[in-house]
Amino acid sequence: MTMTNRLAQLSDAGVSIWLDDLSRQRLTSGQLAELIRDHHVVGVTTNPTIFAKAVSSGDDYVPQLRELAGRDAGVHEAVREITTSDVRDACDVFRSVYDATGGVDGRVSLEVDPELAWDTDRTVAEALELAKTVDRPNLFVKIPATEQGLPAITRTLAEGVSVNVTLIFSVDRYREVIDAFMTGLERARANGHQLSSIHSVASFFVSRVDAEVDTRLEAIGTDEALALRGEAAIANARIAHAVHRELFATDRWQALAADGAHVQRPLWASTGVKNPEYSDTRYVDRLVTAGVVNTMPEQTLQAVADHAVIEGDAVVDRADAARETFERLEAAGVDLADVFLTLENEGVDKFVASWRELLETVAGQLA
Repeated sequence: MTMTNRLAQLSDAGVSIWLDDLSRQRLTSGQLAELIRDHHVVGVTTNPTIFAKAVSSGDDYVPQLRELAGRDAGVHEAVREITTSDVRDACDVFRSVYDATGGVDGRVSLEVDPELAWDTDRTVAEALELAKTVDRPNLFVKIPATEQGLPAITRTLAEGVSVNVTLIFSVDRYREVIDAFMTGLERARANGHQLSSIHSVASFFVSRVDAEVDTRLEAIGTDEALALRGEAAIANARIAHAVHRELFATDRWQALAADGAHVQRPLWASTGVKNPEYSDTRYVDRLVTAGVVNTMPEQTLQAVADHAVIEGDAVVDRADAARETFERLEAAGVDLADVFLTLENEGVDKFVASWRELLETVAGQLA
């Protein structure tokens, strides 16, 4: 089987393949367009880590940095011009995919300043400003699913702006995210927005769950604990998908769907494998099911294209076994509630650190 055929199989199974990366080099070289044309890539996600790496690598941003320095732009202004320029151009590259899929795919995500993750009002203000600045219908504004982020998600959707909800780790928080999404659509409808023009995905992080849980299992050290390594993340995602099916079959959702609303799709994020003992495609081929997005770093995309085994749906009807895995994890001594809280806090902290690295890099280059 050729590399393209494996990706075609994944796409045919109903999984939207998105790339978890963006840089100006990808845009100007035509590489991003090639991934769309030849490798079934139908969307892009970004985050502060991705932009920090992009700006610090190579000379692609030098002309814009010179122009910004020439008009004495501040570092925050410069960072926003750089990132929104790349995202706007990527939106244009994906516009044909957006049109062909009725707005479902062809999406590019841009995150609000992660330092605002605990501030609802400022998150909403920045989300609306980013949507206005990029000014493309296929933009997703990324908002983290922190406690303070939930009302920001609702308020942003209520203004007709499409949202990628990021940094979801626990099933309990995922239920709150879906409620925030539906409330946002209800308010958008009341505000006179066409629900058919609003889209959303819920980014459920995968590999980081195994990384954290495996560390705790190894610290416990019993045979029962060690036997559960590598099981938590897949189980967590499968339970989340069962919740998705449950909540998008309710009367509340049917009323929104009747007015043209689109389902908020689950998005499997953090799909790069961190443990070299595990298959490098496990967070793709073990999470195949129709109607989801899988956003992959390029290394994972290449691994999937090279040797993934796509054998049909790997999620539906597996929630009961996944819940049994969770029961065994708790019995072994893993505090899952603490795992998810730790991961959420660490997730925000990591993005804040990358955002500050990006600011420092741009400040140095402006100087």
